Amino acid sequence: MAIALQLPGLAFAALILAAATSASSADALVTFVFGDSLTEVGNNNYMQYSLAKSNYPWYGVDYAGGQATGRFTNGRTIGDIISEKLGISSPPPYLSLSQNDDALLKGVNYASGGAGILNDTGLYFIQRLSFDDQINNFATTTQKIKSKIGEVAANKLCNEATYFIGIGSNDYVNNFLQPFLQDGQQYTHDEFMELLISTFDLQLSRLYQLGARKMIIHDLGPLGCIPSQRVKSKKGQCLTRVNQWIQEFNYKAQNLVASLNGRLPNAKLIFADTYPAVLDLIDNPTTYGKPKSLNSE
Repeated sequence: MAIALQLPGLAFAALILAAATSASSADALVTFVFGDSLTEVGNNNYMQYSLAKSNYPWYGVDYAGGQATGRFTNGRTIGDIISEKLGISSPPPYLSLSQNDDALLKGVNYASGGAGILNDTGLYFIQRLSFDDQINNFATTTQKIKSKIGEVAANKLCNEATYFIGIGSNDYVNNFLQPFLQDGQQYTHDEFMELLISTFDLQLSRLYQLGARKMIIHDLGPLGCIPSQRVKSKKGQCLTRVNQWIQEFNYKAQNLVASLNGRLPNAKLIFADTYPAVLDLIDNPTTYGKPKSLNSE
């Protein structure tokens, strides 16, 4: 059965999976991160023609050193925070490592700003690593790990590692919700959602085949409340229809996680349900010490 968690659910889920591993110390914990700009730590900086980069001032102003690092935030990503909670270093970006780097044995971050479940998501960013690209890179990593420590030890490392996966926002924001792109014209939302879920199913199953057993699947937040959607409202309010679509996707994704747990032996997938907490932050900002926001439309 899928486990639904609320903030700080993702960090709590990490601790659950870490406790289940046979690793004897924090130094032995291994984490692999997949996703988009919410978890990227600099992969896109290594792609010459990528238009999805955050290596400009004020990014990183609150991060250690005060400089932009390729993180799409003024400070740390959720992955950085989880790593700190686990007592380990945040995994480095995949493209920063040589294929023989011993750092591969301690975990890698494959996330890429602009990435989506679908390979055509974010095409106008020219270069980015789709979820399929990230899985392909992980497949390469597993082969390099096997060459370093042997197949048996490598399989054990991959089986006991923790996998954080947060993907799908760009499939809406930089694909389906863009009126000039084909998918938004070609599919109804139900059809598009089924395409996403069926593709996601194959991708998560492939990660399992590559050795992943302990996976945390992050839900999508209330995308109807982000600036690119609110600007479509006459009063700058959250778009209710978009948020309803996201909730429908999250419901399907949670059911997928439950299905995979039933189908895949020894799989321990957790669905991190953070949507309600994020929406509460938007709807009731004064609770968190921020000015009052606008209501939904």
